[in-house]
Formats: sequence, structure tokens, C-alpha cells
Amino acid sequence: MSQVSEARPATVSTEPRTIPLRRALPALVRDPLGALVDFAEAADGEVVRLNLGSFRPYLVSHPEHLQRVLRDNVANYIRDGDGLLWRPVRRIVGDAILVAEGEIWESSRGALQPLFTAKRAETLVDKMAEAINEAVDEWLEPALADRPIDGGAELTRIVLRTTMRVLFADRISVPDALRISGALDTLTTAMLPRLVMPAVPYAVPMPGDRRFREAVRTIDEVVLPIIREARARPTDGDDIISTLCRPRADGSEPDEYAIRGDVVAMFSTATETTIALLSWLWPVLASRPDVAERMTDEIEQVVGAERVGRAHLPQLRYGRMVLDEMLRLYPAGWMIPRTAVRDDELGGVRIKAGGTVLVSPYVTQRMSTFWDDPALFDPERFAPELPRRRYRYSYFPFGGGPHQCLGQYLFLLEAQLIVSTVLSRYRFRLREPVDLTPRMGASLQPKQRAELFLTPVERTAAS
Repeated sequence: MSQVSEARPATVSTEPRTIPLRRALPALVRDPLGALVDFAEAADGEVVRLNLGSFRPYLVSHPEHLQRVLRDNVANYIRDGDGLLWRPVRRIVGDAILVAEGEIWESSRGALQPLFTAKRAETLVDKMAEAINEAVDEWLEPALADRPIDGGAELTRIVLRTTMRVLFADRISVPDALRISGALDTLTTAMLPRLVMPAVPYAVPMPGDRRFREAVRTIDEVVLPIIREARARPTDGDDIISTLCRPRADGSEPDEYAIRGDVVAMFSTATETTIALLSWLWPVLASRPDVAERMTDEIEQVVGAERVGRAHLPQLRYGRMVLDEMLRLYPAGWMIPRTAVRDDELGGVRIKAGGTVLVSPYVTQRMSTFWDDPALFDPERFAPELPRRRYRYSYFPFGGGPHQCLGQYLFLLEAQLIVSTVLSRYRFRLREPVDLTPRMGASLQPKQRAELFLTPVERTAAS
């Protein structure tokens, strides 16, 4: 089933319709994600304003308006590090590529861009495949013993081993990467109260504050000594840390805390997006055995008894469609807040200077205004032979415009390699059903971790 139902343009008005406090706040407290989708659906893609007391953001969901915010008028919609919704992120990464604007962002982006070109990503596939196979080899022992494994934890280990080797040249060991990843996971939930109630002053203690500070301290204990070592003994390596420790194009020397912010930001984006997406793999495939069977049939036909490698990926078309559909329903970066610098209009609706604009891939990608039967998991939406989507920004799991995720191409190669390698080697069954309701945080993951039993696959030559 493919996209798209026709969406009518937003009607012209001067002020946005406002969702009153008595309706907005209880709905957001009860089910934040569902409430945002409902508000956008009810408005049929028009801009609406949410009355949350002293905080009154604009919810922007129509792809044409998103294109203006994220690309066409991007200079007017900034990532305000002092803004209410960005402040918790800034406390994690400082003035890093993930938060900064202007010269600071351009300097970091310019330094890192060459590491993430499509051409370079292709050269890394074999190295990624080697690391993934090494990690999946370790699953044989529990599989033969019929002992359950923690699916989320094991996929996390695979992602970290692969990313540390390919992007960080093993400067960060897998045990240290696990410490950072665990701290980031803590941060995504510890910061949630301040994301939900961003107007509460930081002088007022809130649940999660103490865990937040401890997690940041853990990250610093791991990352700062590695940066100091890299700066003391510089190399010409093309890994992330070596690159960030070198002088920038303008000759400036970033200090260690600027480097630390970019390292943490890149560690997070290079690992947590993949981890968050793949955490849905087991419960989604368990809920759709027809999809799982079609994926495994394709892998058997294409890969056979070989190990999944670069040459196989273009032929694993259905597997890529499954990943695209997972990104539609469960985008890791589910919220992209922006601050309007000057007054603007979106679909005839006035956006006031200083106002917070909420952009959400999760919301737009689940709207029936732009997707047929949006709650249904249907990889066929992404069949290559279907016509191009009417709206470019009806699907934007990696953001858009100049701030679009640097590593999206590499991420898709890595995720496809991991999924294909696992399913070429094992069949699985869940120990118990897993709730598909998202656990809300800085990224989206299932509320429960999936425990599963593995059965090794008898592999034959590809047909």
C-alpha cells in the first residue's frame, strides 16, 4: 500500500488556532506522542499553537511548512542553545555541532564532512561487515545452549564494536563505549521531565536531575582523557577524534571542551540512532511474521552460505524497505525544536519572533493526511518502483536542510549489514511478547527490552 491521500493546503489566517491549556496539558502528560499526532491530525496539517502556560510553542506538521523551516528559510529557524527545549541537550554536549549555529557549527561540520561522504562510506563497508560478523559469531554459544539473550543489549554491542572500529579507530574501547552509551541512555530519560516541562527554572530540582549530572560526569571521565592523549600525540588519522583535534580550516585551535562536545555529539549520532532503530527489530518482526519470512527468504536467495558483504546490499531490496518503514514509524530523532529569529508566515499563519517551533518526524510520518493507513507497518510503501512521494518532507527521519544528519548514508549501510547478517545466521523467537509502545526520551525505543532465543540457520549456496 503506497502513499498518498491528497492533503488540502492550510487555510489563510493571521493567528494560529490554539489548543487550550485545559486540553493540551492533560493530553501531553497522558500520552505526549499520541497527543501531538492527534493535534496535528485535527488541524489537517495547519500550524497550531499549544497553550502550556508560559510556554506556547507552534506545532508545525505540514511538509510544505517543514521545508520552509528546515531548508528554505533555515536562517530564521535556529537551534537555540539557550532555548527551553535545547537547554538539556546543551548541558550534555555544550556548544557542539549538535546544538551550535553560525561559525562554530560551520567549523565542526566542515572538519567532519569528509568523513561521511557516500564514497567514503562505501569504502568502510568491508570493515563494518568484519566487525559485525565477529560480534554475531559470539551468539553461537547461547544459541546452541538455548539460552536467551538480551536482544537490545547484544545489538548495542554490535553497533558499538562496529562504530568504534570504523569511525573512532578503536581510540574508544568497547567497554568504554558501553559506559558512554549507558550514560547517554540514562540522559535520554533523565532529561525527559525538563523536556515535558521546559519552563521550570533549573534552580528548581526536578526528577532526573541527579542522574543527569552523574551521567555527564561518567562521559567526561571516559572522553576527556582520550582527547588529551590524542592532542598530546597528534596523528594524520581520519577517525573522528584525530580529525576534531586538528586545527580547523581557519587555523583556529579548538579547546578540549569544544572537542569533547563534538566527540560526544558524534558518538551519540553515530551509535544511538542505529541502536534506537534496531531496538524495534525484534518486536516488529515478531508482530509481522510475514515480513520476517520475506526478509529471510530474500537473504537466503541473495547471500546463501556466504557472509553478508558489500556486493549483497543493493540486492537486499526488501530488507532496505523494512528499515525505511521502521524509520517512518520509529524515528530516533522524534523532535526537532527550532526558535524563530524574526516574524514569519507558514501557510498564512503568523509565527512570532522568539517563538518555539516544534517539528517532529514522528508526528508528520504518522499523519493520515499524508500517509494511507499510517499506523500499519507496511514496507511496500518504500518499493522502488512506486512514484515519488508528493511531499519531500512527509518523510524526514534524519531531519532536513543543512542540519540533516551527516552520517545517514553510513547509518543505513550499517543497519542493513547488521540486520542481514543476524538473519542470515539465526532465526529467533521472543521469550515473551514485547509492547510496541515507544518509551519516550531523547530517542524512541520500546518500553521493554526483548529477550530472545536463537536457532542457528543451516545455510546453503545462494540460488
